[in-house]
Amino acid sequence: MAEAILMPRLSDTMTEGVVAEWHKKVGDTVKKGELLAEIETDKATMELESYKDGTLLHIGTDKGGKLQVNDLLAIIGRPGEDISEILKGKGTGSKAQEESDKSQKQESKKEEQQAEKPQMKEEKRQATSAQPAPGNQSKGTPTAASRPTESSGGTATSTEVDLSKIEEVVLMPRLSDTMTEGVIASWQKNVGDSVKKGEVIAEIETDKATMELESYKNGTLLYIGAQQGEKIAVNELLCIIGEKGKVDVDKIVAAAKAKGAGSKEQGTSDKVEGTRDKAQGTSDKVEGTRDKAQGTSDKEQGTSDKEQSTSDKEQEPEAKKDEQQSLQPAAGDQQPITSNENGRIKASPLAKKLAAEKGIDLRNVHGTGDGGRITKEDIDNYKPQVEVQKPSQRGAEAPRYVPSAPVGEESFEEVPVSQMRKAIAKRLAESKFTAPHFYLTMSIDMDKAVDSRARLNETSPVKISFNDIVLKACAVALKQHPAVNSSWLGDKIRRNHHIHIGVAVAVEDGLLVPVIRFADSKSLSQIAAEVKEFAQKAKDKKLQPKDWEGNTFTISNLGMFGIEDFTAIINPPDSCILAIGGIQQVPVVRDGQIKIGNVMKVTMSCDHRVVDGATGSAFLQTLKGMLEEPLRMLV
Repeated sequence: MAEAILMPRLSDTMTEGVVAEWHKKVGDTVKKGELLAEIETDKATMELESYKDGTLLHIGTDKGGKLQVNDLLAIIGRPGEDISEILKGKGTGSKAQEESDKSQKQESKKEEQQAEKPQMKEEKRQATSAQPAPGNQSKGTPTAASRPTESSGGTATSTEVDLSKIEEVVLMPRLSDTMTEGVIASWQKNVGDSVKKGEVIAEIETDKATMELESYKNGTLLYIGAQQGEKIAVNELLCIIGEKGKVDVDKIVAAAKAKGAGSKEQGTSDKVEGTRDKAQGTSDKVEGTRDKAQGTSDKEQGTSDKEQSTSDKEQEPEAKKDEQQSLQPAAGDQQPITSNENGRIKASPLAKKLAAEKGIDLRNVHGTGDGGRITKEDIDNYKPQVEVQKPSQRGAEAPRYVPSAPVGEESFEEVPVSQMRKAIAKRLAESKFTAPHFYLTMSIDMDKAVDSRARLNETSPVKISFNDIVLKACAVALKQHPAVNSSWLGDKIRRNHHIHIGVAVAVEDGLLVPVIRFADSKSLSQIAAEVKEFAQKAKDKKLQPKDWEGNTFTISNLGMFGIEDFTAIINPPDSCILAIGGIQQVPVVRDGQIKIGNVMKVTMSCDHRVVDGATGSAFLQTLKGMLEEPLRMLV
């Protein structure tokens, strides 16, 4: 019998995995224990072995694809075996239960639709007759009923539909924390086109950026809620994706319009609802115009300057009249539109960025969006207008300042965030904004440590680094200061009797922290060998979960990069992390004389919930004594 292999949880923080490599393809024979795939988690790339014999019948995603933990990864069974039931259920567990619930909901919807068909037909007939005249409809608005009618028996049934629970409905997502509505920058698919999961269906312009919207399911694009350039509020109907002929599009659209109409009635009059374009664009008579500059009609925009200049001619001196005429643009020129009377220009973030790149003054651009909003297309189509001035009795006017175009061209590259980088961002942000950090810095004389290292490396089978010596000194000092070797657990503090020291290792995608276990009981050569082995495994992404779990204290060394001192963020669940700078040759005073000494700075970040200043300082004093007299580590 065919069996589903689900994406396993390969680390305690893993929520999804990326298929780094498939070692088998569909149709290949697989034996128990054979390498099936390599999975990239948030911390490492790990090998996944098959737990049964059979043939690989299906893979859940190609190389590079992401799957959530417990999503269907592969199916192994007999050649030619029917796997349709497994594919329908997408494996076992919660996903299968969700699919079962969805199928039950769809069955109940079908029954409701059969019972409601006569009523829906009557509602459509009434709603269609209640539509505004074609001239009053907004451009691109669907021709279905604008809102359901109410009968004597109560509200139309379409208002009872919860759009968020309909699988085929795609609502306008909230793409930023401040987003309230989105503008359709472009549709990448047309109604009737087939859509695959992960394909880009549209580009949405938010208040901060233009972002791609991917489909979360396979199907056909049955309906779009707005045309290019139009706005849709967050959580309103954006489009419908489903199986052609099996989705009641009219009912969904009617429910969406009913929802939209209901929210509009709370804030504005029916008159404003029926003439949205007029209210946004231009007439003073329409209720709800935001500003005089936005509410002015197209005719008033084209002639307001002319009327103003005519009025001024009657009141102002002749010299001022000539000056105004010399600055008056040609009759056919379009005037820039600002969003309000105080001169603020309304433009999309993308338009502002493009204008800055091209050296275009937004005050000279005519906005074609709602209320004079300047869009990307306005910037692309902008052509500088040559200002023709009439001779003035007062002589030639001083040349106006023209902003120069920037030298060079800005460019950037957007790199997808790896699983490791996501984990680093999440864990360190939680640490920084949860644990109250404070910092203690100390300078340490490393002259004797330098001499001791040179002598040790003459006999050690492994090359010992200064980092290894500091690690060993920390292990010995932690035994004397158990409060530093502790963790905050909310309602209690855990004092660890064992000493497991994490060592931050830089890798291509970020950093990993393999753990030297029972560091206090190991020799310097043992510590050096383990650190080198872990560093290589980290760079090859071959670390296993047991290699990076269980740390009680962490050290981070940037001295090899020439860094003198720095502060580090505590690595949970530790209460402290030691940041190690490089050894610098600086003037020091010994026996009343100035000499050149080897000095190293260390900074310890402490969680004030667990460690106080005096506790941390006492630990650093002990550490300083160990490093300035290395023989003390052996006592």
